[in-house]
Amino acid sequence: MTPVLHLRGHTVHARHGAVMHRFGYGVDYLLTAPEADQPRPRLLARNRAGLVSVHDADHGGPPGKGRGAAWLRDLLTREGVHIPNLSIRLLAQPRVLGHVFNPVSFWLCHDGSDQLRAVVAEVTNTFGDRHSYLCAHPDLAPITPQDRLTARKIFHVSPFQPVSGEYRFRFDIGTDKIGILIDYRDGADGGVHATLTGRLAPLTNRGILAACLRRPFGSRRVLALIHWQALRLFLKRAPYRTRPEPPAQEVSR
Repeated sequence: MTPVLHLRGHTVHARHGAVMHRFGYGVDYLLTAPEADQPRPRLLARNRAGLVSVHDADHGGPPGKGRGAAWLRDLLTREGVHIPNLSIRLLAQPRVLGHVFNPVSFWLCHDGSDQLRAVVAEVTNTFGDRHSYLCAHPDLAPITPQDRLTARKIFHVSPFQPVSGEYRFRFDIGTDKIGILIDYRDGADGGVHATLTGRLAPLTNRGILAACLRRPFGSRRVLALIHWQALRLFLKRAPYRTRPEPPAQEVSR
């Protein structure tokens, strides 16, 4: 059985339009199979406290009240997405010392031949709201690295971007590497080009300790970086928008 995999990744965000802005930083993600009893190192806990842990409650529903993979299966049924011999993987940042914040996590839906058929991008903002975008071809054809899947933006993420326009997703999901592109485009303000890339390797105790030394505050560091970049945009006089009410539906395309 495939063990839990560690993505020692790098993310880049580049803003286009009247106010240009770019930044990049390292980030650690785990690729897990939530419905499987995967081999994992001792320092990774599941659904319990630990130095580093993964919890079903952190995904598939409101933050802290999620249902994990059961939520995803219900969602696919409601949306009429039927994948033969469905296997589910989750690419997300883990809890570090009990704290987690994932700006975006990815539910990867493979068929019995291990072909990627659908992806659910689970987006969480700093206000505690969450919305997910279901990405799939209309005929559920395999998703290749060359494909661009679109979704209309209806969820508030950054106060420096409008809730309009569309996302274009590209997924290059390999056995030893990950490449995800999210290209947000809005006619009025330009848009944002965001990537998550890196190599995959089996997660080890040594890898956990190295990640904790490299980025000791986990997602607390991610939150701090988000607010630091927001301050930089504010000082650049980027237009600021107040938070609207989140959409009533939890998933859209």
